[in-house]
Amino acid sequence: MTGPKFEGRVVSVRGAVVDVRIAAGRLPPINSAIDVLWDHPEPLVLEVHSHLDSRTVRAIAMQATSGLSRGVAARSTGEPLTAPVGEAVLGRLFDALGHVGDFGFQLPADTPRRPIHHPPPRLEDESSATRIFETGIKVIDLLSPLVQGGKAAMFGGAGVGKTVLVMELIHAMVKKYQGISVFAGVGERSREGHELWTEMRETGVLERTVLVYGQMNEPPGARWRAPLTALTMAEYFRDQKHNNVLLLMDNIFRFVQAGAEVSSLLGRLPSRVGYQPTLASEVAALQERIASAAGAAVTAIQAVYVPADDFTDPAVTAISSHMDSTIMLSRQLAAEGFYPAVDPLGSSSALLDRLIVGEAHYRLAERAREILARFKDLQDIIALLGVEELGAADRRIVARARRLQRFLSQPFVVTEAFTGTPGRSVALADTLEGCRAILDGETDDWAENSLYMVGALDEAREKEAKAKAGAPV
Repeated sequence: MTGPKFEGRVVSVRGAVVDVRIAAGRLPPINSAIDVLWDHPEPLVLEVHSHLDSRTVRAIAMQATSGLSRGVAARSTGEPLTAPVGEAVLGRLFDALGHVGDFGFQLPADTPRRPIHHPPPRLEDESSATRIFETGIKVIDLLSPLVQGGKAAMFGGAGVGKTVLVMELIHAMVKKYQGISVFAGVGERSREGHELWTEMRETGVLERTVLVYGQMNEPPGARWRAPLTALTMAEYFRDQKHNNVLLLMDNIFRFVQAGAEVSSLLGRLPSRVGYQPTLASEVAALQERIASAAGAAVTAIQAVYVPADDFTDPAVTAISSHMDSTIMLSRQLAAEGFYPAVDPLGSSSALLDRLIVGEAHYRLAERAREILARFKDLQDIIALLGVEELGAADRRIVARARRLQRFLSQPFVVTEAFTGTPGRSVALADTLEGCRAILDGETDDWAENSLYMVGALDEAREKEAKAKAGAPV
């Protein structure tokens, strides 16, 4: 339903901040959209963020304001920004305003649209999430299991494999669950966005996927609203179509960063480490909308850039407080060639509970953590004195921990073109069986390299047999 129209004119332009004076009547509400009718084919879209006086609003531009001058006419219906939803958006690429960005045909005129600002589901309407989401990635399924309808974040600095992990999870969703994936690229480089779109089209997963981008070269307002546009599309499939949806966001830190830029442009005093004073509420407004409701689930997996590898950064801590599973990526493991470079001791999951994953899985995960933690404690001694100076029990722990570390690595489908190694997706039962065999000492006489970059234990067994027979591996 369209509200009353507001007519006005631009009175000030300072980069992405535009002030509009309303001709008469009450002011447009906060978070409502204003169209500036300039001399371009498409109107310039603004979003209201504050009321300066009884006739003037301050807004943030969603597009570049180059060429905009004072006195240009503006109008608003008092309604928020909207995003297209429904079957028509599948297989397409959009910007934060819901405009088609893949140079394909325009959406049908009758495509429904929904406001990007929407309250989260009521508490009584939400359903608890306890069904495990199997990713086929051994280290995640074993030590930091994900849940359908939950929220998981992958924390890591630059270059440790966050985007590769997100892309592999898209493949897992399409292959195993036949669900719908919605990808939000926040602050992405144009090259990264084009590569992902091209790869998804070539691998045949684009038909069940929606891509929404607020790219690095776009104004902060567009980067700030891109996750809400993607979430609105995901909510429609959950609420109206009752489809399970995998929502992937790369990189959610750029959402916080864009919010800080908007806050600074609006003249608000910064908070700790220069972040916006509304950091916690902005993150919560996004994360609380991700939930299971109406008999379907939105499962969110978010990549989070960690500035300067500082995990105490306010943005990182604000995001992590909303997560069911946290996956920490380690620069040291990446440097040593262990991919995915997931830190098994730093990662955690609220779902790793014997009542949810079962007694066997829980005990195996605890044993794996214990042996890896002991190995970490012994590393300084090994570096100084050598492994030969350890006692027999500690030498056995070190040998098994090194084999377990190698077994938890695996090749990915999305890296096959670069490595030449076919990707592996490992069932949870095979992951548990392989870890149990290593922890019980069944592989103590195997070469460590036989367990490196393999799928299930049977593949490692074949690799070991070839090595002992002298055949090329």
